[in-house]
Amino acid sequence: MHLSMWTYPWDIQDQGLAGTVADLRERAGLNTISLATSYHAGRFLQPRSPVGKAYFPEDGTVYFRPDERLWQDKEIRPLMAQNLAERGDMLAALVEQRALGGPRVSCWTVCLHNTRLGMLHPGHVTRNAFGNPNYYNLCPSSPAARDYVVTLVEDVTRNYKPDMLELESPNFMGFAHEYHHEKDGVGLNAEDDFLLSLCFCEHCLARASRDGVDGRAAREIVRRFIADLCEREIPERQFPDFPAAGIDAFRAWPDLHAFLTWRSEPVTSLIREIRQKADPATKIVLIDLKDGWLGGVDHAAVGGICDGLILCCYDMTPAEIGEVLAAGRRALPPGKFLGAGFRVFYPENRGAADLVARVEAAVAAGAEGINFYNYGLIPAKRLDWVRAAVTAIASKDGTT
Repeated sequence: MHLSMWTYPWDIQDQGLAGTVADLRERAGLNTISLATSYHAGRFLQPRSPVGKAYFPEDGTVYFRPDERLWQDKEIRPLMAQNLAERGDMLAALVEQRALGGPRVSCWTVCLHNTRLGMLHPGHVTRNAFGNPNYYNLCPSSPAARDYVVTLVEDVTRNYKPDMLELESPNFMGFAHEYHHEKDGVGLNAEDDFLLSLCFCEHCLARASRDGVDGRAAREIVRRFIADLCEREIPERQFPDFPAAGIDAFRAWPDLHAFLTWRSEPVTSLIREIRQKADPATKIVLIDLKDGWLGGVDHAAVGGICDGLILCCYDMTPAEIGEVLAAGRRALPPGKFLGAGFRVFYPENRGAADLVARVEAAVAAGAEGINFYNYGLIPAKRLDWVRAAVTAIASKDGTT
């Protein structure tokens, strides 16, 4: 069974490679490290770092050495993090450690969520129905953005040979919680956020038109919905079946429904191109949420072209986790990987027993891999919660 923990390069640098491997293999019982190889900005509390207790990484950089031969004449190019230049290439170190019997290596790769690149290339970001840019989200319909992500994965898989690469955000992103210091005095509900997240950039309109879909007609419908929500005194739900009915909640508006049906095409085809260009020996899996359709992700279609899914099961009961993983297993063809992701956060988990119950529910529903979040963000003693979960599932199926 795949047993991994999402990990930042700076945490390995702070704890030391030997200490990190010992923590994850010996103390937590894991067999893989999922290293951030392309990541966004943030502020990270570092509870056990001997270097500092807060860390602010550069925005939108990569934590490997790009192969310049692959990036010549590319419109959108990666920026290697200064961290790597100053403190070393942790991905290379992990690959070397693997050759000596160390843990397997997975590359946790943020794809289109990149504010730095969005600001540099505003012609390639998603845009709402009023044409306003979402600088944090490169658009999966943009040829230049697609070329960037495909080359990024090709570069890291062919030059570092990871066992797995985990795609995060190769899709359309939501409106809320993707930027810093967001201001919303309206009180947007889930359907409002979805409407504001729909992209009608020139690349989406052209790609949809090529497939016989009238994106401009859909844009006019969404404009009216957004204008209406901005006029209400207090938020109101307009679509009673949202999100349970998926895109069928909008069936009464045929042009919009057709556009939403089409919207998974850029994401599915992008992941197909990623899989085709990546090193064949590296498994390519998608990290996603249960309602992937909100971001234009069709789990069944994606499962047919890449190597599997990791479904994040945050803030869910064991029963809900079982339902999500069972649905994920049904969506995937036989033989494709299904993993589950869990935060080792408090108070989401109040102790080891809570985490054990969640992980057991995932495995019972068909998960064959578990990722834990996140090595550097939790106190060392919570690694014992991870060990308890690993021990519990190992005792039932005899694997580690």
